[in-house]
Amino acid sequence: MTSREQILTLFNKQNSGAAPLFSGLISVTVPGLESEGLQFHETHRDSTKMARAAASTYRISGFGSAVVPLDLCVEAESLGATVDFREGNEKAEFPRVEEFMYDSVEGLTTELDRRGDLNVSQWLRNSVVPKGRIPIVVEAIRLLKADVGDEIAIGAWMPGPFTLLSLLVETGALYLSLRKLPEQVHVALALLTQFLGLVGEDYHAAGADFLTIHEMGGSPGALGPRLFERIVLPHLQALVSALPRPVILSACGRTNGTMKLLAASGADALSVDQTNDLAKSREEVPDALLFGNLDPVGLISKGTPLQITEAVVGAFRSGTDAIWPGCDLYLQTSLENLSALVVASKSV
Repeated sequence: MTSREQILTLFNKQNSGAAPLFSGLISVTVPGLESEGLQFHETHRDSTKMARAAASTYRISGFGSAVVPLDLCVEAESLGATVDFREGNEKAEFPRVEEFMYDSVEGLTTELDRRGDLNVSQWLRNSVVPKGRIPIVVEAIRLLKADVGDEIAIGAWMPGPFTLLSLLVETGALYLSLRKLPEQVHVALALLTQFLGLVGEDYHAAGADFLTIHEMGGSPGALGPRLFERIVLPHLQALVSALPRPVILSACGRTNGTMKLLAASGADALSVDQTNDLAKSREEVPDALLFGNLDPVGLISKGTPLQITEAVVGAFRSGTDAIWPGCDLYLQTSLENLSALVVASKSV
């Protein structure tokens, strides 16, 4: 089987006899970029360079997937946020939103009210989705599909609704609204959920084999289980229902004790990070597809090949269905460690 066939078999809940190595998040490293003669900052606004960068980890090491976009800010930028692409830095760094667009959740919901409920979907489809870099990501998916799509799985990812909201609204005001104006937060999240659903449709139509929702700031590990269940979960459920399948939910932070809440999202698979006890996660959701949970910095980037091998074996024995980094690969990960990761994954 090719890596792609192994992964698609996994999503069909058929036993391929292996736990494939892949990711639904950013999997680009400096050695891969150097192999393509690319600077990281130039890959975000050029579909050809984005696709080459995304495929570079596979080309140099045999990693099982290529995923775009290559930063967290794509959807926020399409909604009007200004992005700093870190062009002046010698060291490769991820882009970031320069400043919050709104100093309150009400500011964002007022934007919605101006358009009237009946026109929201049309406004998003015609005026927001085509803006910014979403069309560049769509074209990069097409290029990846044509280039390496028969060999490895092509993925696309997006922030969860709450994570996207946290990029748009000033942090203190957002958390104050969670306590004092939860109905306003729900209105804002409903808008962003509609938007992300449309984006996911376009990513899938371009050829993505799977979609990942990366709910960093809105996970139970970040907000606590009560706020997650009341505020975030209903919108994750709506987003998962709206997206083409398969859909992976990636939740940051320690989510032991709340895995059933994550499973209630309806996602086809759950990814947990290195702060989780993977064996306990498996006990909580025995029937779920569970991916994880190798530390991308402390282990994959800075560990020894022996430590990487031991961690891969440990994750497999703890019940993972796929060997996944706990988050984005660290950009400065060495080729030696990437190769050790690939070799180790083939041994389990």
